[in-house]
Amino acid sequence: MTDYIIDWLSLLGRWFHLIVGIAWIGSSFYFVWLDNHLRPPEDPELARKGVGGELWAVHGGGFYNAHKYRVAPDHLPAHLHWFYWEAYSTFLSGLFLLCLMYFAQAQIYLIDPSVAALSKPAAIAIAVSFLVGGWLIYDGLCRTALARNGAALGCVLFVLLSAAAWGLCHLFSGRGAFIQFGAMLGTIMVANVFFVIIPGQREMVRAKREGREPDPEHGIRGKLRSTHNTYFTLPVLFTMISHHYAMTYGAPYNWLVLIAISMAGVLIRVYFVSRHKAHERGGRTSPVPAVLGVITLAAVAFVLAPGRTNAPGIAATDSGGARQFARVQAIVAQRCVPCHAAKPTQPGFVAPPGNVLLDSPEHILIRAAQIRQQVATRAMPIGNLTGITEEERATMLAWAEHGAAP
Repeated sequence: MTDYIIDWLSLLGRWFHLIVGIAWIGSSFYFVWLDNHLRPPEDPELARKGVGGELWAVHGGGFYNAHKYRVAPDHLPAHLHWFYWEAYSTFLSGLFLLCLMYFAQAQIYLIDPSVAALSKPAAIAIAVSFLVGGWLIYDGLCRTALARNGAALGCVLFVLLSAAAWGLCHLFSGRGAFIQFGAMLGTIMVANVFFVIIPGQREMVRAKREGREPDPEHGIRGKLRSTHNTYFTLPVLFTMISHHYAMTYGAPYNWLVLIAISMAGVLIRVYFVSRHKAHERGGRTSPVPAVLGVITLAAVAFVLAPGRTNAPGIAATDSGGARQFARVQAIVAQRCVPCHAAKPTQPGFVAPPGNVLLDSPEHILIRAAQIRQQVATRAMPIGNLTGITEEERATMLAWAEHGAAP
């Protein structure tokens, strides 16, 4: 019954996380788009009032005219809308899921003894340290002179985040490492909102209400952090869906896969942000970032193609596929069926993952290609809960690669 309740909590938590995440990303992307499409106001009276840019738009049958002030209006309106609950709700729901799935069930989803023999408390402590440490290091860098040089700061962040990806993939299961990397970036994003953007906006509002001139530095810092958030978004979204694709997190050099796909996401986002300002370049936008992003994704897909994903030290042996099937059945029954049965016996599962059944010869044969990928990438058994051996992996791979005969 406990596992059933956990499944429902996971379902509702993921649903809520997706809803509020869409709201946060949608508003974030919209304001980045809006900010980059603003043009100097045509009405001199607007410029005199402090408006630095305006945009006319049509949507849903209505016309909209958005104004952005260089610092702040002369008089604040009675009703001022704030954008922060979307970010906070996304973080809190994500933290709930992280605790429910990857901390409470660390032995299943976070720890892989073949990667690092961590105890559950140690794994959780390391994971939390990455979340907190990632923010502290990032925030510290943004408060140095590097913040005035976007390219230099970006290069430093790339090196540090690559090191974090390498470290996580050498501490946790591939699936757990990818989720932890995304959680670290997501923590940085919401901390930018909570510690920098919103406090800066509150100070500007307070200054206006007290009759003081707002410090424009708060707006500059807020825009910098908001820009970083928009570039982190696609890598975070990739890690959120990565657990569906064992070919990525189960690859022999999964940390390189994580870095490459994250970098591709950033490059593609750079292109679209740059495209927002095409009107400043006569409608032209260099396609180089997008092309590099697509090439990177294509290169990863090529490297991970079937026949290239065998784990080091596991070579398929020519043992005669048909004669191996009885042995394969025995391995599957011992190592896979505890989870992949109509009624799983492995604690923590109330239904077969992905609705994949392997409890009969027919089911094994139908899933032969999928079995090969999961075994070759070491994605299954998850966290090696059932203790599959290297010899057993080699036997299953040999059978799959030689025709998967019954």
